[in-house]
This record gives sequence, C-alpha cells and structure tokens, in this order.
Amino acid sequence: MSQNRLPWRALLALTLTVLLGCLCEVLPAGLLLGMSADLGVSPSAAGQLVTVYAVTTAVTAIPLTAMTSRLPRKRVLVALVLGFVVTNLVIALSPGYGVILGARVVSGAITGVMWSLVAVYAMRIAPPGQAGRALAIAMAGTPVGFAAGVPAGTALGELVGWRWSFAAMAAIAVPLLCWILLVVPAVTTEPTRPARHALPVLRPILVMVFVYSLAHNMLYTYVGPVLARLAQEDLLTTALLVFGIAAVGGILAVGSTLDRNPRGVLGWCPVLTAAGMVLLAMSDDVATTLMACAVWGLAFGGAPTAFQAVTALIAGRDADRAQSLTIAAWNGAVAGGAAVGGVVLDTAAPALIWTAAALLVVPFWAATRLPAAVGRGASTGS
Repeated sequence: MSQNRLPWRALLALTLTVLLGCLCEVLPAGLLLGMSADLGVSPSAAGQLVTVYAVTTAVTAIPLTAMTSRLPRKRVLVALVLGFVVTNLVIALSPGYGVILGARVVSGAITGVMWSLVAVYAMRIAPPGQAGRALAIAMAGTPVGFAAGVPAGTALGELVGWRWSFAAMAAIAVPLLCWILLVVPAVTTEPTRPARHALPVLRPILVMVFVYSLAHNMLYTYVGPVLARLAQEDLLTTALLVFGIAAVGGILAVGSTLDRNPRGVLGWCPVLTAAGMVLLAMSDDVATTLMACAVWGLAFGGAPTAFQAVTALIAGRDADRAQSLTIAAWNGAVAGGAAVGGVVLDTAAPALIWTAAALLVVPFWAATRLPAAVGRGASTGS
C-alpha cells in the first residue's frame, strides 16, 4: 500500500520550486510601476525585464536541458535553486537597470532548465499509474504563485520598495534548498530522446502554447497600466489576488477533468480567458473588474498544467526534450507578449485588451484539430 502512496513531501518541494520560478518570471509585472520610477525608465522599458527573462528561457531551455540531461537530477535541481538565491540577491542590491537586466538573463536560463526538470522529476518519483497526478501537484506551484506570491510580492513592494520583494524570494529559496536536500529522492539519470513519433500531435499543441501565452502575457505584463487607464490603479493588488485565487481553482478543475476530456480542457481554457479579457475591457466598476480577473484567472490556472500534462502524456515519461519544446514555446511567447504589449501600450493603449482576446481564437481552433488519440493517451499514458 505504501508503495502506491504519492511522495507528498518531495512533490511539495517541487511545487515550491515551481512557485519560486513562477515568481522570478512574472513578479516584475506587479512591481512594474515602482521599478519604472526607481530605475528612471518607462513602464514599457521596465516590462522588458520580463521580455529578456522569457527570451533567455525560450532560447536556452532546449540546449541546456540536453546538456544537463546526463547529470545527476538532484544535483541539477539543487544548483537551480541556489541560482535563484544568487540572482534575486543581485537584483535586490543592484543600483542600475543594466545589472538587473543581466541578472534576469541568468535567472531566465535557470528557469528554462527548471521547468523541464521538475515536470519529468515529478513523474519519475510517482508510483505506477499516478505520474499525471504527481505532475499536476508539482505544476500547482504556478497558480499558487499567482494566487499568493505575486499579490504578496506586489504588496510588499508597495509597502517597503520593490527591492525587498526580490530579497524575500532569495530568502525563501534558502530553506527550500535545505528541504530539497532532505526529502527529494535522487533519481537515475537517463538520456533524453526526441519523441519523433509524437511530433505530429505536438505541433498543434506547441501552436496552442505559443499563442495562448502570447495573448495572456500581452495583457498580464501591463495589467498595472491597464488598470490605471480604467482609473482603478489602487485595485492592482486586489485584482492580482483575485486572479491568483481563481487560478488555483482552475488547476483543481483541470486535475479532475483532464484525464477524461483533454481536448475539452484545452479548448475551454482560451475561451474563458478571452471572456475574462473582454469583460475587463468593458468594465466600468470595481465588481466587474474583479469578476473579469476571476474568469481570466480560472482559465489561466488550468492552461499551463494542461499543456504540460498533455505533452508529457504524448511524449512519455522520459521525453525531457518534448517538455523543453513546450517550455521554449511558452516563454518565447512570454517575451513576445511583453514586447508586443509594450508597443501596443505606447501606440494604441485602448486596443491592448482586444488584441490579446482576439489572438485566443488560434489556440481554440488548434484544440479542435487535436486527434482523438490525445484523449486515449491522457487516460492511459501516465
């Protein structure tokens, strides 16, 4: 019986690692206005701290995953968390934009390896038949990060300064490092293999991942300026909190339905995300704005986990490179979203929300094109 029990302590350590990686990537969105003012740059320039992070993750995820695939998995995991400690301390202490930009490049490379490593690690330490559930637990760090971490980091930044938010992430990573050393089991190193047989199915999934992430990040990166245009800038922390809480609900909903109807999950995520964005565009009061953030967050909470899970189920337990393709597509779109969103914000700000919502037609269409075999793989592949 105990052999079929999920290794909860180890999985929760992986969840916190994912949460930390999520915070490192997206927290500047909540601190954008404060960082812009303190560093003497425009909000769109501050937004490029998200762009350069995501570009680095996208560019390095595949080669660095391949380069580290033969190293002991636990040692790589420890090195990645230690890297988060160092880079966040550098950002917290650096006086200028250039040094912070460099630290974001290094942190982005760390995150690219982390996403692929944690996904496969969680599945490999799971008991037989529970790899998908273990993956969902580990990936829950993303919506929890949005639910608690980003609002808390934003609130801390508003109270005592944005640098303290990065210092707090470095401090949190230290006990996490100890936890990993104590409770996460070592796993055997296996060579990565490109899942060529799965590429015809992976292609539409990669399209979905890229365009969905592009649309989401076009808006999420600049949610502070968007709320300011709605004369609701004081609502930023509350809006991020509502978004994050709804995102946790999203991952719970995905966990209960993904095995039964993966195509349905992948289709509903962009539909609900677009609905939340349109509602935000039409908002003229606090209640509607918060409702829009809740709908958007509910859909977003399920999306990354669904993409990762379906990729893993198609490519197999050892398909590190398949996971790195998904990570590269997602983070390439994070960079593109921040960059394109910055241009739209500077040139046609009212069109930002509508442009992001319109893009979500593409991942919905791609979901309808997935073959029925995806459903059978989801139910048996783990």
